[in-house]
Formats: sequence, C-alpha cells, structure tokens
Amino acid sequence: MASNRAMRVGEQVKKELCDLLLRDIKDPRVRFVTVTGVDVTGDLQQATVYITVLGEEEARTEALKGLEKASGFIRSEIGKRIRLRKTPEITFAIDESVQYGNRIESLLREVNRQDME
Repeated sequence: MASNRAMRVGEQVKKELCDLLLRDIKDPRVRFVTVTGVDVTGDLQQATVYITVLGEEEARTEALKGLEKASGFIRSEIGKRIRLRKTPEITFAIDESVQYGNRIESLLREVNRQDME
C-alpha cells in the first residue's frame, strides 16, 4: 500500500502531466491521451502513469511510442515543477479498466435483454 506522501506526489505528477500534455507536448500521436492515474512507489523512485487513448489499438501503440519518446522531457519538466530531491522514473501503461468496464456493461445488457424475452 502506498503511503500518503506517495499518493500526494502521484496526484501532483498527474496534474502536471495533464498540463504538459495539453500545452507543451506537440507530438500528434499523443493528441487524444487521457491520464487516468499515477502510481508512485513508496520510495518515490518510480511512477507508472496509466493512460487511455481515444481510438483503436494502433492509436494506443502510437501514443505509447510518442510518450516514451517524450519521457525525458516530461520527467525534466515535472522535476522543475514539483521540486523533489529526485524526480521519479516515469513509465507509461494503457489503462484497461475502461475497456473492462465497457465489456461488463455490454454483458449485463445482454443478460437483461435475454431475461426480458
């Protein structure tokens, strides 16, 4: 379980990353990226950023490539903005929870439709 400080740092990283994606990252591959969460380890050395991307699987892989390419710039900017002794190493991952939720919802609709018949 993450400490309160790690959770606060994660929220601050999320806020600053959203601002960076909106204003400073010009790569068209990351245009439709939404940051859904940030998990920071207890020692504040690593951060996993969970994203969702509007579009198909190809758009997701391209967005991840664009974010990985910009990760050095993103890390340095976050380091300037939140002033930690050491800025966490940032990795990006696709958040599958939205797709999982949509799948469960469609299954529930199907079950309800079958019950009505």
